[in-house]
Amino acid sequence: MTVFWSIAALLAAVALTFVLPALLGRRRATGAATADAANVAIHRDQLKELDADLAAGTLSPEQRDEARREIEQRLLDDLRAGDGTRASPASGRRTGMAVAAALPVAALLLYLAVGNPAALAPGAASRDGHAITREQIEGMVERLAERMKENPDDVKGWTMLGRSYAVLDRHAEAAAAYVNAVKRSEPDAQLLADYADALAMAQGRNLRGEPERLIAQALQVDPRNVKALLLAGTVAFQDKKFKDAIAYWERILTVVPPDSDIADSARDSIADARALAGMPKAPPPAKPGVAAVAATVSGTVRLSPGIAAKASPDDTVFIFARPAEGPRMPLAVMRKRVRDLPTAFTLDDSMAMTPTAKLSNHAQVVVGARVSRSGNPAVQPGDFEGLSTQVRPGATGIAVVISSEVR
Repeated sequence: MTVFWSIAALLAAVALTFVLPALLGRRRATGAATADAANVAIHRDQLKELDADLAAGTLSPEQRDEARREIEQRLLDDLRAGDGTRASPASGRRTGMAVAAALPVAALLLYLAVGNPAALAPGAASRDGHAITREQIEGMVERLAERMKENPDDVKGWTMLGRSYAVLDRHAEAAAAYVNAVKRSEPDAQLLADYADALAMAQGRNLRGEPERLIAQALQVDPRNVKALLLAGTVAFQDKKFKDAIAYWERILTVVPPDSDIADSARDSIADARALAGMPKAPPPAKPGVAAVAATVSGTVRLSPGIAAKASPDDTVFIFARPAEGPRMPLAVMRKRVRDLPTAFTLDDSMAMTPTAKLSNHAQVVVGARVSRSGNPAVQPGDFEGLSTQVRPGATGIAVVISSEVR
């Protein structure tokens, strides 16, 4: 695998030498390589944590696979979210940073999809003594395009082809690939937002018309999609509807981690819009320590009398918090035994299953408790469960009663 990562790094480095100068202009790109390395390292650590949770029995194989897909998708989307279409003093820098971070990931995925497996052998990366060129990278993309002619119903393939064309600045071809993906898939907010972005870039960074319709459709599918919110705010900003732009960008701050680059970029854009609208400056964000204290939920868990008669004292009890909307992967988990009930609990970010899925990232959560006779974290028929209503992080006194059997 070391050679594999080396090859991917070479692909990214060569491609960036062509892409970054045009994006950054007079700005120096020395920080991009550091950001790229940090993001790849974070990605590796997250995947290692998933494997560790699987080995420890706190995560089922299905949950691990779902979390892995979510991590990879977020990495691609978050790192490219700064590539907005609104011109501003910092837009070229943010675009360059986003592409610098996203391109290595795209190169890795492309290599897996169309590369030569023999390249994993020792010395394959430098066998001919020459660096990998942009033409070779584009050749990889073209091989993927040829594969799509043979497998036209492969939605993931069309999506990857669209993203690959986009990072190579071949936006018209990216839009055409996304058309094929959209036609063959269920409504997908991220896919619609990517299509809108590529189409806008292809028509001279113009979001009006079909891109604007696609953005609205994406937000109907998922009102919390970060890229769709970013683009919707950009449309409003271009139309001088600054309050609408602020509303879209403020919604981003309720979805992403407060200390993320995306949050920083959104706050910068909000500040620009407030200034142009003649509005006072927004108050500074809360200090990390304050947010961390609020990112907890606490209460008690007990068994209903009917369930108490059926459960064994040694059965495992999982107490968890999960998002009120979207993926059901737990944000925080703790274990008890039936013999411990009734019991008080407190869930916080330190109990997160992955670094990217935390209580503090969500405005509303549901707290639940489940008795697992097998001890398996995955829900199974015959388990007993109870759920709270939707609550905000920081809520206390939550009463969870395990009262129903999973069918």
